[in-house]
Amino acid sequence: MFNDLPLLLAVPHAAKLLGISRAAAYRLVASGELPVRRLGGRIYLVTAGLRDVVA
Repeated sequence: MFNDLPLLLAVPHAAKLLGISRAAAYRLVASGELPVRRLGGRIYLVTAGLRDVVA
């Protein structure tokens, strides 16, 4: 599932993949439970780190 994805995902896109709401994804980001990188004021989830969260 994660093999064909880019290295970084926007939070709304990652939320859809995880089957959670956008608001829930941002809450997980704020609590540090999801692996993120901040670039230019935007928040992206690290695809490789999502594998660990899902597993």
